Amino acid sequence: MLKVRFRSILALMLALVATFTISCSSVTAATKTAPKYTPAQIEQIQQYVPALEEFRDRMSELQTMIQQRRWVDVGTFIHGPLGELRRSMNRVAANLSPQDKEAAREAAKDIYSDLVRIDQAAKEANYQKAVSNFRSVLQEFDGFLNLIPKA
Repeated sequence: MLKVRFRSILALMLALVATFTISCSSVTAATKTAPKYTPAQIEQIQQYVPALEEFRDRMSELQTMIQQRRWVDVGTFIHGPLGELRRSMNRVAANLSPQDKEAAREAAKDIYSDLVRIDQAAKEANYQKAVSNFRSVLQEFDGFLNLIPKA
């Protein structure tokens, strides 16, 4: 009788050890995730990067115009050279992973709203409002660029 109990307990212990070992080994396999983007997707997204980087580089021109209080030039620059910015950002956002897509669209919307506020500040010749919104544009733009996968 004691021998049967010992075998039952031993079998139960072996089953528990086997279950534990199998469950631990499958956790490491589950943590390996597929890459977010295929090489083709990265290539497609990277097509827009030079234009976006050019827009980002040209922000220094906008900053100079604001600092010099050249309000007509500020409005012209926002509607002219930066006019395609929102469209380019939306094209990139459409190609991002679902996790990043919403954040990218929100950043694009915020940047556009801030540019509208800068334009309004230029019409009002409100230096403080223009500078505040310009800083916000830079932060949001940099955040957007960080969402783009690297080649």
